[in-house]
Amino acid sequence: MSAEPIRLQKFLADAGLCSRRAAEALIARGEVWVNGSPATLGQKVTPGIDRVTTGGKAVRTTAQPRITLAMHKPRGLVCSNDDPHNPETVFSVLPRDFAKFRFFCAGRLDKDSDGLVILTTDGDLAQRLTHPSNLVTKRYHVVLEKQFPASRLRQLVKGVVAEGERLKVERAALINPNAAHASASLDVHMHHGKKREIRQLFTTLGFDVKRLTRYQIGAFRLKGIPLRAMKQLSTKEIESLFQSPRTPRAELQATADESRSKNFLDEN
Repeated sequence: MSAEPIRLQKFLADAGLCSRRAAEALIARGEVWVNGSPATLGQKVTPGIDRVTTGGKAVRTTAQPRITLAMHKPRGLVCSNDDPHNPETVFSVLPRDFAKFRFFCAGRLDKDSDGLVILTTDGDLAQRLTHPSNLVTKRYHVVLEKQFPASRLRQLVKGVVAEGERLKVERAALINPNAAHASASLDVHMHHGKKREIRQLFTTLGFDVKRLTRYQIGAFRLKGIPLRAMKQLSTKEIESLFQSPRTPRAELQATADESRSKNFLDEN
């Protein structure tokens, strides 16, 4: 039985080239050709019959298996497929069984940060995890070079403007505040996350970040995965990435309920 025609953007996503949204952008820019002619948005192709090229190279027609991995990224690795200045990336340490597939990094961490990174062959899943409209919560443990007073937590949630952009977090809490209600360690939540936004936010407020660790995405926690190791996620675990995280009071390790309620701030 011959293959059924499918939309070109789905074909490109199934081939592991990019997400459907990114494929639409490629087509609109004239970077995708079908059977020797420029492709058009909404066009359909038949896998195994039509020849699809981008950048002069043929796009393979065999769909990749859908694989999603949770990685415990160490500091020093970059989340990029192509970085001439940093040859060791999260993709270069993929286990041999997975190295032959094309993975997307769904939510990057900078070179100096560590923690939970999601790698997936599913371009649509990567898009869902990273698009701001989906409000996927990421939780971070931030260690500063000096204590951060509780009185300034509101600034993190309200945000600051730096280089024309507003930098902010959705929630912020002190971890183990001392008697004066200050701490050098914080728990912060974000839905979006521009490049190095947390670091720039604290720098703008006069604090240097010594360590930044992402330990949770949605309701999925980085737990039981050794440094540099990866775990293939089940369907249930993938679904948990989109679930709202629960924040038990005990997790914040505050010295008292009253102090905790004052320190843990929500934008609403």
